[in-house]
Amino acid sequence: MFSSLKRRRHNGTPADITRDIEVAGKLLPLTIRQNARATRMTLRIEPGGRALKLTVPEGLPEREVQSFLNRHQGWLLTKLARFSGESEIEEGGSILIRGVAHRIERTGRIRGLTEAVMLGEESILRVSGGEEHLRRRIADFLKKEARNDLERLVAVYTGRIGCRARSLSLKDTRSRWGSCSVDGDLSFSWRIAMAPPKVIAYLAAHEVAHLEEMNHGPDFWALCEKLCPDTRDAKHWLKRNGTMLHAIDFG
Repeated sequence: MFSSLKRRRHNGTPADITRDIEVAGKLLPLTIRQNARATRMTLRIEPGGRALKLTVPEGLPEREVQSFLNRHQGWLLTKLARFSGESEIEEGGSILIRGVAHRIERTGRIRGLTEAVMLGEESILRVSGGEEHLRRRIADFLKKEARNDLERLVAVYTGRIGCRARSLSLKDTRSRWGSCSVDGDLSFSWRIAMAPPKVIAYLAAHEVAHLEEMNHGPDFWALCEKLCPDTRDAKHWLKRNGTMLHAIDFG
Protein backbone atom coordinates (compact mmCIF):
# COMPACT_ATOMS: atom_id res chain seq x y z
CA MET A 1 0.00 0.00 0.00
CA PHE A 2 1.07 3.55 -0.64
CA SER A 3 0.60 4.34 3.03
CA SER A 4 4.17 3.06 3.33
CA LEU A 5 5.24 6.26 1.60
CA LYS A 6 5.46 7.65 5.10
CA ARG A 7 8.42 5.42 5.91
CA ARG A 8 11.76 7.09 6.40
CA ARG A 9 15.35 5.97 6.43
CA HIS A 10 17.48 6.25 9.54
CA ASN A 11 18.82 9.59 8.33
CA GLY A 12 15.29 10.99 8.15
CA THR A 13 14.95 11.04 4.35
CA PRO A 14 11.94 9.32 2.76
CA ALA A 15 12.51 5.67 1.86
CA ASP A 16 11.92 4.39 -1.67
CA ILE A 17 8.93 2.08 -1.97
CA THR A 18 8.86 -0.76 -4.48
CA ARG A 19 5.79 -2.68 -5.53
CA ASP A 20 4.40 -4.33 -8.67
CA ILE A 21 2.05 -2.63 -11.09
CA GLU A 22 0.03 -4.43 -13.76
CA VAL A 23 0.22 -3.08 -17.31
CA ALA A 24 -1.56 -5.04 -20.06
CA GLY A 25 -1.59 -8.17 -17.93
CA LYS A 26 2.14 -7.95 -17.15
CA LEU A 27 3.55 -7.18 -13.71
CA LEU A 28 6.34 -4.61 -13.64
CA PRO A 29 8.31 -3.45 -10.58
CA LEU A 30 7.51 0.15 -9.70
CA THR A 31 9.83 2.21 -7.50
CA ILE A 32 8.23 5.23 -5.85
CA ARG A 33 10.66 7.90 -4.74
CA GLN A 34 9.67 10.96 -2.70
CA ASN A 35 11.51 14.18 -3.46
CA ALA A 36 11.04 17.26 -1.30
CA ARG A 37 11.96 19.49 -4.26
CA ALA A 38 9.54 17.85 -6.72
CA THR A 39 6.51 19.94 -7.64
CA ARG A 40 4.79 17.29 -9.75
CA MET A 41 4.82 13.55 -10.39
CA THR A 42 7.08 12.15 -13.09
CA LEU A 43 6.91 8.60 -14.40
CA ARG A 44 9.90 7.02 -16.14
CA ILE A 45 10.34 3.71 -17.92
CA GLU A 46 13.69 2.19 -17.00
CA PRO A 47 16.06 1.00 -19.77
CA GLY A 48 14.74 -2.16 -21.38
CA GLY A 49 11.15 -1.50 -20.34
CA ARG A 50 11.39 -3.91 -17.43
CA ALA A 51 10.71 -1.51 -14.56
CA LEU A 52 9.13 1.85 -13.78
CA LYS A 53 10.18 4.72 -11.53
CA LEU A 54 7.76 7.30 -10.16
CA THR A 55 9.04 10.46 -8.49
CA VAL A 56 6.47 12.24 -6.31
CA PRO A 57 6.41 15.31 -4.06
CA GLU A 58 7.04 14.36 -0.44
CA GLY A 59 3.90 13.52 1.54
CA LEU A 60 1.61 13.23 -1.47
CA PRO A 61 -1.63 11.36 -0.58
CA GLU A 62 -2.00 7.80 -1.79
CA ARG A 63 -5.16 8.55 -3.76
CA GLU A 64 -3.35 11.14 -5.91
CA VAL A 65 -0.54 8.72 -6.70
CA GLN A 66 -3.00 5.98 -7.68
CA SER A 67 -5.06 8.42 -9.75
CA PHE A 68 -1.92 9.50 -11.63
CA LEU A 69 -1.03 5.87 -12.41
CA ASN A 70 -4.56 5.14 -13.61
CA ARG A 71 -4.53 8.16 -15.93
CA HIS A 72 -1.23 7.08 -17.46
CA GLN A 73 -2.16 3.49 -18.27
CA GLY A 74 -2.66 4.39 -21.94
CA TRP A 75 0.68 6.18 -22.09
CA LEU A 76 2.40 3.16 -20.55
CA LEU A 77 0.75 0.77 -23.00
CA THR A 78 1.94 2.86 -25.94
CA LYS A 79 5.49 3.26 -24.68
CA LEU A 80 5.93 -0.34 -23.56
CA ALA A 81 4.58 -1.70 -26.86
CA ARG A 82 7.87 -0.79 -28.53
CA PHE A 83 9.61 -3.40 -26.42
CA SER A 84 7.32 -6.28 -27.38
CA GLY A 85 8.84 -8.60 -29.96
CA GLU A 86 12.21 -6.84 -29.85
CA SER A 87 13.26 -8.57 -26.67
CA GLU A 88 12.82 -12.20 -27.76
CA ILE A 89 15.85 -14.34 -28.49
CA GLU A 90 14.81 -17.40 -30.50
CA GLU A 91 15.84 -19.51 -33.45
CA GLY A 92 14.92 -17.76 -36.69
CA GLY A 93 15.00 -14.38 -34.95
CA SER A 94 17.86 -11.92 -35.22
CA ILE A 95 20.51 -10.36 -33.02
CA LEU A 96 22.72 -7.37 -33.69
CA ILE A 97 26.47 -7.93 -33.72
CA ARG A 98 28.47 -4.73 -34.21
CA GLY A 99 25.36 -3.10 -35.65
CA VAL A 100 24.61 -5.84 -38.20
CA ALA A 101 21.52 -8.03 -37.83
CA HIS A 102 22.40 -11.74 -37.76
CA ARG A 103 19.78 -14.46 -38.15
CA ILE A 104 19.93 -16.91 -35.25
CA GLU A 105 20.42 -20.49 -36.38
CA ARG A 106 20.89 -23.52 -34.15
CA THR A 107 23.43 -26.00 -35.47
CA GLY A 108 21.72 -29.00 -33.92
CA ARG A 109 24.97 -30.07 -32.31
CA ILE A 110 25.32 -30.37 -28.56
CA ARG A 111 28.87 -29.02 -28.54
CA GLY A 112 30.60 -26.40 -30.63
CA LEU A 113 31.46 -22.74 -30.79
CA THR A 114 29.00 -19.94 -31.33
CA GLU A 115 30.14 -18.19 -34.49
CA ALA A 116 29.07 -15.41 -36.81
CA VAL A 117 29.27 -16.39 -40.50
CA MET A 118 28.25 -15.07 -43.89
CA LEU A 119 26.08 -17.27 -46.11
CA GLY A 120 25.90 -15.53 -49.43
CA GLU A 121 24.79 -12.02 -48.48
CA GLU A 122 23.14 -13.09 -45.23
CA SER A 123 24.74 -12.71 -41.80
CA ILE A 124 24.09 -15.70 -39.53
CA LEU A 125 24.89 -16.48 -35.92
CA ARG A 126 25.27 -20.23 -35.54
CA VAL A 127 24.68 -21.51 -32.02
CA SER A 128 25.30 -25.04 -30.71
CA GLY A 129 23.71 -26.65 -27.67
CA GLY A 130 20.17 -27.24 -26.53
CA GLU A 131 17.40 -24.74 -27.13
CA GLU A 132 17.23 -24.02 -23.40
CA HIS A 133 20.81 -22.69 -23.54
CA LEU A 134 20.32 -20.50 -26.62
CA ARG A 135 20.11 -17.16 -24.80
CA ARG A 136 23.03 -17.86 -22.49
CA ARG A 137 25.26 -18.96 -25.35
CA ILE A 138 24.47 -15.83 -27.35
CA ALA A 139 25.13 -13.65 -24.30
CA ASP A 140 28.46 -15.42 -23.76
CA PHE A 141 29.36 -14.80 -27.39
CA LEU A 142 28.56 -11.09 -27.09
CA LYS A 143 30.63 -10.83 -23.91
CA LYS A 144 33.61 -12.35 -25.67
CA GLU A 145 33.26 -10.02 -28.66
CA ALA A 146 32.83 -6.99 -26.41
CA ARG A 147 35.96 -7.85 -24.44
CA ASN A 148 38.01 -8.35 -27.59
CA ASP A 149 36.94 -5.00 -29.03
CA LEU A 150 37.18 -3.00 -25.83
CA GLU A 151 40.55 -4.35 -24.72
CA ARG A 152 41.99 -3.48 -28.14
CA LEU A 153 40.46 0.00 -28.21
CA VAL A 154 41.40 0.83 -24.63
CA ALA A 155 45.00 -0.15 -25.35
CA VAL A 156 45.05 2.13 -28.40
CA TYR A 157 43.48 5.11 -26.62
CA THR A 158 45.50 4.87 -23.41
CA GLY A 159 48.62 4.69 -25.55
CA ARG A 160 47.67 7.92 -27.26
CA ILE A 161 47.30 9.88 -24.04
CA GLY A 162 50.14 8.18 -22.17
CA CYS A 163 48.21 6.59 -19.33
CA ARG A 164 47.03 3.12 -18.38
CA ALA A 165 43.87 1.53 -17.09
CA ARG A 166 44.27 -0.65 -14.02
CA SER A 167 41.55 -3.11 -15.02
CA LEU A 168 38.73 -3.71 -17.48
CA SER A 169 35.51 -5.49 -16.51
CA LEU A 170 32.21 -6.25 -18.22
CA LYS A 171 28.80 -5.96 -16.56
CA ASP A 172 25.14 -5.87 -17.53
CA THR A 173 24.36 -2.42 -16.19
CA ARG A 174 21.10 -0.64 -17.04
CA SER A 175 21.79 2.89 -15.85
CA ARG A 176 25.07 3.49 -17.67
CA TRP A 177 27.13 2.07 -20.51
CA GLY A 178 30.47 2.44 -18.80
CA SER A 179 32.33 3.86 -15.83
CA CYS A 180 35.83 4.80 -14.73
CA SER A 181 36.94 4.78 -11.10
CA VAL A 182 39.47 7.16 -9.59
CA ASP A 183 41.87 4.21 -9.45
CA GLY A 184 41.65 3.63 -13.19
CA ASP A 185 39.26 0.67 -13.21
CA LEU A 186 37.16 0.69 -16.37
CA SER A 187 33.79 -1.05 -16.56
CA PHE A 188 31.60 -1.52 -19.63
CA SER A 189 28.23 -3.01 -20.49
CA TRP A 190 28.84 -6.04 -22.70
CA ARG A 191 25.64 -5.22 -24.58
CA ILE A 192 27.66 -2.60 -26.46
CA ALA A 193 28.85 -5.48 -28.68
CA MET A 194 25.48 -5.14 -30.46
CA ALA A 195 26.19 -1.51 -31.41
CA PRO A 196 28.04 -0.37 -34.56
CA PRO A 197 31.86 -0.23 -34.37
CA LYS A 198 31.95 3.57 -34.10
CA VAL A 199 29.69 3.40 -31.03
CA ILE A 200 31.91 0.78 -29.39
CA ALA A 201 34.91 2.99 -30.16
CA TYR A 202 33.16 6.01 -28.63
CA LEU A 203 32.37 4.16 -25.42
CA ALA A 204 35.99 3.08 -25.04
CA ALA A 205 37.20 6.62 -25.76
CA HIS A 206 34.69 8.08 -23.30
CA GLU A 207 35.93 6.00 -20.37
CA VAL A 208 39.60 6.35 -21.28
CA ALA A 209 39.15 10.14 -21.42
CA HIS A 210 37.96 9.94 -17.80
CA LEU A 211 41.41 8.67 -16.83
CA GLU A 212 42.55 12.27 -17.40
CA GLU A 213 39.32 14.21 -16.87
CA MET A 214 37.01 12.86 -14.14
CA ASN A 215 34.16 15.11 -15.24
CA HIS A 216 32.09 15.99 -18.29
CA GLY A 217 33.48 19.47 -18.82
CA PRO A 218 34.72 21.03 -22.08
CA ASP A 219 38.23 19.56 -21.70
CA PHE A 220 36.76 16.09 -21.29
CA TRP A 221 34.64 16.32 -24.43
CA ALA A 222 37.50 17.80 -26.41
CA LEU A 223 39.68 14.83 -25.44
CA CYS A 224 36.88 12.39 -26.17
CA GLU A 225 36.40 13.79 -29.68
CA LYS A 226 40.15 13.80 -30.24
CA LEU A 227 40.27 10.07 -29.46
CA CYS A 228 37.04 9.30 -31.32
CA PRO A 229 36.02 11.75 -34.07
CA ASP A 230 32.62 9.97 -34.30
CA THR A 231 31.74 10.97 -30.74
CA ARG A 232 28.68 13.07 -31.61
CA ASP A 233 27.17 10.55 -34.03
CA ALA A 234 27.83 7.71 -31.60
CA LYS A 235 26.18 9.58 -28.72
CA HIS A 236 23.09 10.15 -30.85
CA TRP A 237 22.99 6.48 -31.86
CA LEU A 238 23.05 5.38 -28.22
CA LYS A 239 20.36 7.88 -27.31
CA ARG A 240 18.10 6.58 -30.09
CA ASN A 241 18.84 2.88 -29.79
CA GLY A 242 20.32 2.19 -26.37
CA THR A 243 17.00 1.33 -24.76
CA MET A 244 16.35 -1.26 -27.47
CA LEU A 245 19.61 -3.04 -26.62
CA HIS A 246 18.68 -3.07 -22.94
CA ALA A 247 15.27 -4.54 -23.79
CA ILE A 248 16.69 -7.77 -25.20
CA ASP A 249 16.13 -10.58 -22.74
CA PHE A 250 19.05 -12.96 -22.35
CA GLY A 251 17.56 -14.39 -19.16
